[in-house]
Amino acid sequence: MSFPYKKNIEKSMKKFYDSLCEKNKRRYAVIESEKLSHGGVKLYFSFIRV
Repeated sequence: MSFPYKKNIEKSMKKFYDSLCEKNKRRYAVIESEKLSHGGVKLYFSFIRV
């Protein structure tokens, strides 16, 4: 299963994620994983490599 966003969007998301403090990283990760429905948490965390 691949990440469902275009490469340029993935790059922007990763850059934004990296700029956040730990508390906000967790909040952002929850929001993004909810968008991806079943398996979203695992997929999102594999994308950000947590």
